[in-house]
Amino acid sequence: MSIISKDISKAIALLNSEELVAIPTETVYGLAGNIFSKKAIESIFETKKRPFFNPLIVHIPSIDFLPDIAASVPEKAKLLAEAFWPGPITLVLKKNSSIPDLITAGKDTVAVRVPNHPMTLELLKKLSFPLAAPSANPFSSISPTTAKHVEQYFKDSIKMVLDGGPCKSGIESTIIGFENDEPVIYRLGSTPIEAIETVVGPITIKNKKEINPDAPGMLERHYAPKTKTVLSTNLPDSINRYKDKRVGLIVFNSAIEDPHITSQIVLSKTSDMAEAASTIYDALHKLDKQNLDIIIAEVLPDYGLGKSINDRLLRATKA
Repeated sequence: MSIISKDISKAIALLNSEELVAIPTETVYGLAGNIFSKKAIESIFETKKRPFFNPLIVHIPSIDFLPDIAASVPEKAKLLAEAFWPGPITLVLKKNSSIPDLITAGKDTVAVRVPNHPMTLELLKKLSFPLAAPSANPFSSISPTTAKHVEQYFKDSIKMVLDGGPCKSGIESTIIGFENDEPVIYRLGSTPIEAIETVVGPITIKNKKEINPDAPGMLERHYAPKTKTVLSTNLPDSINRYKDKRVGLIVFNSAIEDPHITSQIVLSKTSDMAEAASTIYDALHKLDKQNLDIIIAEVLPDYGLGKSINDRLLRATKA
């Protein structure tokens, strides 16, 4: 029996009972639980097999709820929230004492955002608590962008996936922390650097930290298929190197004619970076099911969302 449903009232009942529900967002599906329920939060970590040192993101229904979560908000954080919420930006701020250490991995900061999905915003408005909701996938696996992806991962572990259709943005939110009140990118994501810099000026990137990470998504290996994956700036050479293997190919905008390719997915025939971002995880899911020996992914132009997509693909290649 499918655990996929569009019934928000059922999701509310489960969440009020300290159960987990997978929820849709504009970025990826999240595995959601009440931030104030120790049972629910521990269940998120256990279901995902996620290490407890990796903090979770708190989801709220609007900017008006930010004072309930954050003890202080730097001026540039306010500017970013006003410019991009609801939307795929997460802010790492000094936390209120009411936020459990389990959520923040014992840190004095908390990651928070307002998701931009009508179904999840309606859900959040009807709940009396915010939701923690890391991506609804086993730790380090490919993130889910459809309800079906989540069901395939967790049909025996959770009771419901709230079906909000395919995720529009397709990669996780951009995470921004503050050091001496200046913004720092901890994770590249669905909001490009260029858009952020129009609001707060030049911004630095600090998006790799294996020990005690400041935010989700900073670990070297993440978002990875089971199939060995490599990045390529020269597809003909890479295909030739693996010509005796079953090769899956992910290309940006134009298919390659080569008899050695077993399966091939074009991310955007119109070179649309947003379309490429929205389809990259689905492409990895599809190729990972085809019993391939290797997935070769083309490096995208390294600007805008291309930089975020390349970040995900690079982490997917790490053994």
